[in-house]
Amino acid sequence: MTEAAAAESPATGSLPARALAERYRAVRAATERLRAPLSPEDCAVQSMPDASPTKWHLAHTTWFFETFVLERKGGERPFDPSYRFLFNSYYNAVGPQHLRAERGLLSRPGLEEVLRYRAAVDERMLAWLEGAEADGSSLLSAVELGLHHEQQHQELILTDVKHALGGSPLRPVYRELPEAPGGAAPPLRFERFEEGVRWIGHGGRGFAFDNEGPRHRALVPAFELASRCATNEEYLAFVEDGGYERPELWLSDGFAWQRAEGVRAPLYWERDGGAWRTFTLGGMRPLRPEEPVTHVSYYEAAAFAEWAGARLPSEEEWEVAAAPAPVEGNFVESDRLHPAPAPAGPGLAQLFGDVWEWTRSDYAPYPGYRPAPGALGEYNGKFMCNQRVLRGGSCATPASHVRASYRNFFPPPARWQYSGIRLARDVA
Repeated sequence: MTEAAAAESPATGSLPARALAERYRAVRAATERLRAPLSPEDCAVQSMPDASPTKWHLAHTTWFFETFVLERKGGERPFDPSYRFLFNSYYNAVGPQHLRAERGLLSRPGLEEVLRYRAAVDERMLAWLEGAEADGSSLLSAVELGLHHEQQHQELILTDVKHALGGSPLRPVYRELPEAPGGAAPPLRFERFEEGVRWIGHGGRGFAFDNEGPRHRALVPAFELASRCATNEEYLAFVEDGGYERPELWLSDGFAWQRAEGVRAPLYWERDGGAWRTFTLGGMRPLRPEEPVTHVSYYEAAAFAEWAGARLPSEEEWEVAAAPAPVEGNFVESDRLHPAPAPAGPGLAQLFGDVWEWTRSDYAPYPGYRPAPGALGEYNGKFMCNQRVLRGGSCATPASHVRASYRNFFPPPARWQYSGIRLARDVA
């Protein structure tokens, strides 16, 4: 997941100004709630180059509104001119950026100053959205994009904080989490989908990122999709069967990666005597066999699928299966902040929420895709290289942020996100 006039907004859909004002308040407040359990020291930590300090997320999402809305609206002075450089993520058309891998070196501005920055931009944004001037403005699409952009960073706050706390020898608790309901996972079944020419991509009303279109037709051969995500118990069987030692199960790059990195289990798994434990945002817990396995890389997901006599689904297969389903599941609003066991019942479970599901599809443009002109055109298109697509959202994703056409993407070794596995099979 990576981080204006309407003509250069890489998204579709736009709400009226007053509705956007209410949504703006709600989204910004949700970010503050995620920050609340953290100390100023927690907010300054950067545990690896792929992660960012919470303080940087707070500032960058504010920078987005200041740069792509207030600055373009005109008549606004920047809160601090240096922030244009410090909190620009990757928009080369805006100007140079502080190195991503060195965001943890930004001890200044401090957290209190960043919070003042947020408050000052919020005041100006809401004054504009609630005034007559905003009605019909071409900048409203940039506001809506900025709110979905902030929801992406809300998820990153949780996953980046988890990585930082999980790297501490104290294994500190982000906050106490409720226990998921117990019980065994329902038996794994495969549901068949017949061959057909299917519509793929966003085609309805409402917001979507530009990489979800254009909507197009694709021939999808017959396939079978697992009724739920793979569980810790099933993945542990792969580990205990020597799955990490068997090169015939792995892609060449994946086997080289896990050998070089010393990977022998999912991220956050730790063996404690004869039992396994895992780190959660609620601290260390015994590994629950019925919960979906998470924090696995694409390489691990593909090796597990090979071991299981199956494969990963394509993103087209996943979307065909998920498109008719309601967007319901274990999202950040459930307050669990951890994957929950699949519910029993007919049909496909866990299509949305719990864990992002790796697909075997490269993150590539759909037929006819063109990045939008201008700086906001850098939002998605320039990352269409060396990435794999994930679908469905996770327990850290806001429910209003996902849909069946949503395309998340990460490089194959990434596993600090809540990424998991759903199996697929060919139909002879």
